Amino acid sequence: MFGDMMGMLGKVKEFQAKMKEAQESLGQLTESAEAGAGMVKVTVNGRKQIISLTIDPDLIQPQDREMLQDLIVAATNRALENIEEQIKAHIQQSTDGLLPNIPGLDLSKFMK
Repeated sequence: MFGDMMGMLGKVKEFQAKMKEAQESLGQLTESAEAGAGMVKVTVNGRKQIISLTIDPDLIQPQDREMLQDLIVAATNRALENIEEQIKAHIQQSTDGLLPNIPGLDLSKFMK
């Protein structure tokens, strides 16, 4: 029984190390999305930070300010939605085999 407990403790420590490694590498994941037929393009990373914003020069007109704001929000939200799948896959791959497969367990909630 003591050996089982030590083995379990070793798995937990290994899991913690893998989670930390996975978290640190999230910045390398990127996802882009666009809005307005490509007039606004946003790229985000796995830490959910905007790393690039491209705006078509034709949109930079005072009378188009409200539309530009809407397009930026739309592209950003789309990119953030798209990166979620990459984050989940990355975490799952990084921790594969360390914990039993528990249906509904979403480890991405542990990533900040």
